[in-house]
Amino acid sequence: MFDNVISDRAKEIFCHIAPRYGLTLEEWNHDTDHVHIMFRGQPKSEISKFINAYKSASSRLLKKEFPKIREKLWKETFWSQSFCLLAAGGASIETIRQYIETQGER
Repeated sequence: MFDNVISDRAKEIFCHIAPRYGLTLEEWNHDTDHVHIMFRGQPKSEISKFINAYKSASSRLLKKEFPKIREKLWKETFWSQSFCLLAAGGASIETIRQYIETQGER
């Protein structure tokens, strides 16, 4: 599903919505079926609300702008309902950034 063009557009949407929730993008990369995102939040950031808003807006916009996506979807669903959110407390930011940068490489 994700190629460089679709990933870049998904990233643009993220960067447009994130500031409203007190979030800033640190790193972004994609594989064929998911994205890895490192972002910085503030204590008042409502991350689950942001993720729901992002998934809703990006799904609608990506399907509209890239009609070929619809051919690969199951029941019109672009994103799964779940997500994995990890705090970076134990690892250095550089370690996490390197991990994200290498996703999708074989």
